[in-house]
Amino acid sequence: MTPFTTSRRVEFGDTDMAGIVHFANFFRYMEAAETDFLRSRGMTVSWADGDSRLGFPRVSTSCDFRKPAKFEDVLSITVTVEKVGTKSLSYRFDFADQDGNEIAVGRVTSVFCRSGDHGRKFESVPIPPEIRAKLEM
Repeated sequence: MTPFTTSRRVEFGDTDMAGIVHFANFFRYMEAAETDFLRSRGMTVSWADGDSRLGFPRVSTSCDFRKPAKFEDVLSITVTVEKVGTKSLSYRFDFADQDGNEIAVGRVTSVFCRSGDHGRKFESVPIPPEIRAKLEM
């Protein structure tokens, strides 16, 4: 599967008093990079399908930090689909600074779900072939 790369500038509000990105913001960055990736494939994270909603809610996340990212750094975020299962999807996010130095490695696992009953009930369902084909490009 072909990796996808996007970038993000570290904003002042993303940092702590030392000017270093607060760890929780890496999860926001991963979510934004995932959305960019899905849009590049003609998809999104959540969408309506008649009376239901379809989407990929997260079931597992992690991030290992190698080096601090700082205010005004431009981070390169490479999204790699590591696995497309029957119902689940696993991503890897490689963060690097503008010099190519590794900053962090994150992982997210999502499960394809359908909501019914006006969004009050979610159930995991198999990833349809047309969606699987876009993810496996």
